[in-house]
Amino acid sequence: MKWDIRDALRRFGPGSPDGVMSQMMARSYCAWLTRSHYENFSVASVLLPRRLLPHFHAVYAYCRWADDLADAVGDQAESLRLLHWWREELIALYAGRPRHPVMVALQGTVQKFAIPITPFEDLLSAFEQDQRVTEYETFSELHAYCRRSANPVGRIVLHLFGCPTPERMALADAVCTGLQLANFWQDVSRDWDMRRLYLPHEDRERFGYLHEDLHARRCTPAFRELMRFQVERARDFLHRGHPLVDHVPRPVQLDLELFVQGGLTILDAITQQDYDVWTHRPVVSKWDKLRLLGRAILKLGYRGIFDRPTMEDRKQEDTYDDHRRPNGHAHHDGDHPEMGGSRTGQ
Repeated sequence: MKWDIRDALRRFGPGSPDGVMSQMMARSYCAWLTRSHYENFSVASVLLPRRLLPHFHAVYAYCRWADDLADAVGDQAESLRLLHWWREELIALYAGRPRHPVMVALQGTVQKFAIPITPFEDLLSAFEQDQRVTEYETFSELHAYCRRSANPVGRIVLHLFGCPTPERMALADAVCTGLQLANFWQDVSRDWDMRRLYLPHEDRERFGYLHEDLHARRCTPAFRELMRFQVERARDFLHRGHPLVDHVPRPVQLDLELFVQGGLTILDAITQQDYDVWTHRPVVSKWDKLRLLGRAILKLGYRGIFDRPTMEDRKQEDTYDDHRRPNGHAHHDGDHPEMGGSRTGQ
């Protein structure tokens, strides 16, 4: 069964009849949800220390639900209503009364790592903005959006790493903004399909990219120069944040290095196809990922790479998937709801 937000809402959405899950079951649900979207959970995340995996699963599940409420429902007013509901669920969590399985799992994470509510609220405000704003006049406006759509993730991760200092947060902000911009420039065509445009109007005017060329998806010389400028802008953010790798605990340095290099590789792919992102979406191939991993290991001298989860470590992740009920109804006193599937995300 494929993941479907409407199916998930029937089971766990507003007014759903199910009771509150135990934390063990909630963590199992988040682990299942993460693994069902494996294509979005990069090789870097697979290499995380085992003790952090349940917490990353909870954070990922929170973001996955919010993202799908924003983009997969198909109705702007309904998305805004559901995002408001998701915010209420978050507030209930921080009030000590989590109800949704994701919030039950996330409660242990925010308590253990003393994560404030602000980054989670900022992410929601960015998803809500996506429903109302589809183009940006200036890069300053776009950068302000990135501060809420991307940077909060880095700040949450620094809490999980145990080092949320102001200096590290500034570096993490640069990395996350760079990765967000790289994703925007990779997905210009996909986003335009949804009538979203992240190329600032002031930059389009500066390079002479005409409105009619935009609507016709023409890769003109002006468009190539515009994209060249945006790629270098994103690259600069990533280079500015790259020193963060040397200022996080050693067990997570490889993961962070791979995220930075993955963003740079996307930008390289855009450059290699002469900035034509209209006719071909640049991707990081499996070979590219293996090459990045090898280079990162050589650079960092990482020796814990094969310290992978044992079968015992996977038991909690498998609990949710292994106890599916044929009728699809969820119970929380020993029985588990039926879920399954995957989708691609932005």
